[in-house]
Amino acid sequence: MKIYRYPTKDTWKDLVKRPVLEQKEISGLITEIFAEVEKKGDSALIEFNKKFDKAETQSIKVSEAEILEAEKQINKELKQAIQQAKENISKFHASQIQEIQKIETTKGVVCWRENRSVESVGIYIPGGTAPLFSTVLMLAVPANLAGCKETVLCTPPDKNGNVNPAILYAAKLCGVSEIFKTGGAQAVAAMTFGTESIPAVNKIFGPGNQFVVAAKEYAQRYGVAIDMPAGPSEVLVIADEQAVPEFCAADLLSQAEHGSDSQVVFITTDLKVFDKTIESVEQQIKELPRNEFAGQALKNSSFILINTLKEALEFSNLYAPEHLILAISNFEKYIPEVQNAGSVFLGNYSCESAGDYASGTNHTLPTNAYAKNYSGVSLDSFVKKITFQQLSKEGLQNLGKTIELMAEAEGLFAHKNAVSIRLK
Repeated sequence: MKIYRYPTKDTWKDLVKRPVLEQKEISGLITEIFAEVEKKGDSALIEFNKKFDKAETQSIKVSEAEILEAEKQINKELKQAIQQAKENISKFHASQIQEIQKIETTKGVVCWRENRSVESVGIYIPGGTAPLFSTVLMLAVPANLAGCKETVLCTPPDKNGNVNPAILYAAKLCGVSEIFKTGGAQAVAAMTFGTESIPAVNKIFGPGNQFVVAAKEYAQRYGVAIDMPAGPSEVLVIADEQAVPEFCAADLLSQAEHGSDSQVVFITTDLKVFDKTIESVEQQIKELPRNEFAGQALKNSSFILINTLKEALEFSNLYAPEHLILAISNFEKYIPEVQNAGSVFLGNYSCESAGDYASGTNHTLPTNAYAKNYSGVSLDSFVKKITFQQLSKEGLQNLGKTIELMAEAEGLFAHKNAVSIRLK
């Protein structure tokens, strides 16, 4: 842990810096993987499964029989939990559907905007040590609500060539079109170019390690959109004297266990809470099955004692965390002060895990300070917005002179003539 007591503002820029990853070597590997997948298709994916995941796979596509078998392996309690989470996520994202509003900007000139779904989307779901079936819900539910015609899911197989049953169950529950056994950068490449089995998509969603992140960025060179730039998961907790140190410690560790590169920041105005939270982190980590990952993440974590909550919010806005927890009294007063954050959790009982799983908000959020200019995934992420306008004869007469004057001033006389010829 890195401990800072009342750091001066001139040191904040250094404190908010994330660890920089070596990109040169990664970029070269991504280029090679994309070239191989574009050239060899499914056979390249089967080879990469063996190379990177030690998995023997004869077929890339998950069969209907495998999906049915997976459903049998999920116990009743977990099924009910997944279903409840899906209901809450559906309810929250359905509220984001907007009615068409036609606006008459000038008499006889009507403008409006309509949504059209992104026709084909790809979802990447990490497997490995933490198979994120919750992310299936976060991405497939809004895709379905938006009306995407095709939702393709890629996820790495285990050593036996199987996909985690909970991922398959959630995918079927949420209406995913097709599921494929391929992970890492090669999965992103497959959804970019298309293979014999996997269709090319228009937009790719989902978290992943540094190779997946780099691959998504690389895919944009081929005209494929992505949800957002991303990096390791992160949380920033702000606490005052009424915060519960054990709760704060639990929230910090829930983020740290994602991986050794996860980012954890704790800020408080109270010395007693500061010391007790550090003590509680050291106690709770001993009980975690993934304490090795959490321990590595905590080496780069920051515990900061600060003078006022105003300064704490100022620091947070500079850091722009993926998750922000305000474990403070009278948090409503400070909501307007939050400028840069992916998702905010208010009060002692709003644990970050709620947003990760079942409260209804989306957990696919901007990291690595991208909360300064990106939003988390929402229904809007799965639609395009097209503007329409209709001018009547009267409308063009009312607006025509303005258009003619502006077009002439820019030297674009064909633009002017398109109006003039109608007015005559």
